[in-house]
Amino acid sequence: MKPAAAWKALKKHASEKDGAWEDHPWGETVFKVGKKVFVFLGSAEYGYGLSCKLPDSHEAAITMFSFAEPTGYGLGKSGWVSARFERNQDVPVALLKAWIDESYAAVAPKKKARDARPRAGKPRRR
Repeated sequence: MKPAAAWKALKKHASEKDGAWEDHPWGETVFKVGKKVFVFLGSAEYGYGLSCKLPDSHEAAITMFSFAEPTGYGLGKSGWVSARFERNQDVPVALLKAWIDESYAAVAPKKKARDARPRAGKPRRR
């Protein structure tokens, strides 16, 4: 998928998280849960990409994918990873959705993160 379409798909995916809301600090698009950012989607003006907190897979992400690097401003030390794409590149949307999921689980209040995980077996009754 090309970056412009991928950005829309990733924005939709992030917005569907329990308690997620869109904000625009510094002119960028971010999604927060509570007061905490779980994904930076940036701005098309500055190119396409995202930054997510990946406590479990950050090392694999930055070593396996040429488009990934530790996030600047000291966030990389805390497991944040940034991915950048040129306008003509194909974007691995499924992978980036998984990164958004991991980041949300890391940042969201534990109850929201626990409830957002897929369940095995029979569905719970409510």
